[in-house]
Amino acid sequence: MNQGNQTTISEFILLGFSNQAEKQKLIFWLFLTMYLVTVVGNGLIILAIGLDIHLHTAMYLFLANLSFADISSSSTSVPKMLINIQTRSQSISYEGCITQMYFSIVFVVIDNFLLGVMAYDRFVAICHPLNYTVIMHSRFCFLLTVCPWVLSNVVALTHTLLANRLVFCNYNTIQHFFCDLAPLLKLSCSDAMINELMKFIVGLSVITFPFALILFSYVRIIRDIMRISSTEGKWKAFSTCGSHLTVVILFYGTIVGVYFFPSSTHPEDTDKIGAVLFTVVTPMMNPFIYSLRNKDMKGALKKTHE
Repeated sequence: MNQGNQTTISEFILLGFSNQAEKQKLIFWLFLTMYLVTVVGNGLIILAIGLDIHLHTAMYLFLANLSFADISSSSTSVPKMLINIQTRSQSISYEGCITQMYFSIVFVVIDNFLLGVMAYDRFVAICHPLNYTVIMHSRFCFLLTVCPWVLSNVVALTHTLLANRLVFCNYNTIQHFFCDLAPLLKLSCSDAMINELMKFIVGLSVITFPFALILFSYVRIIRDIMRISSTEGKWKAFSTCGSHLTVVILFYGTIVGVYFFPSSTHPEDTDKIGAVLFTVVTPMMNPFIYSLRNKDMKGALKKTHE
């Protein structure tokens, strides 16, 4: 397709991590292993929660949604990268690239909101245990589950529609292993200032509310934990909160580093490392951090093997 002296491209080239054959083999097996752990681990969580009626509560409803979002997040980018390594083809169609970008945004935003929702659920359970069932009633839980999915699609659709207005010319090489928003904006030969501005404004809006909810929840949780007289009780509560806070810091830290600054201000390796952390590493950690230390979840997982 021609636009004056410019040629609009029909496909992109994903450079991935390395062109060296030996490194590609290592990358293939490493990412395949992490992807299988992510799918199997989170899949077992969803299966256990679905089969065990005792786990049909708000906390596990949010956990099941988080597990599904984590599987989907990894599935958006990793399989395509593995196929490209095996076939020695780095190309992806324009439509495929835009679609990959859309769903990568959807599932990152969903994870963001679900982390906030889960923190609020912990706050109610620890700080208002007697009123937990009153506050976290079925309709409210349904709303807390549906809203992240609706809002994430609205955010992704906004960025996708804006990206479709951009013109991509002769240079079609993406310094990444999948079609992420930031590297796509770098390739545009048209003015992407509106896209960059919306990326910052929407990103700030999406991050602020869940992070504020997490911060509020944990301030109140820590305050109540400090009132516990038993040292063992304090340690148990802090240990559980510490695990969740580790994921929160990892998730929010990488998103801020990758998405909160203009695309030209940080090197490509920062984009890749950040993307690996919140699309591959964090989803893989989810079953271990949220479930394997939980006695009810352990019991439910054992039942799935019987």
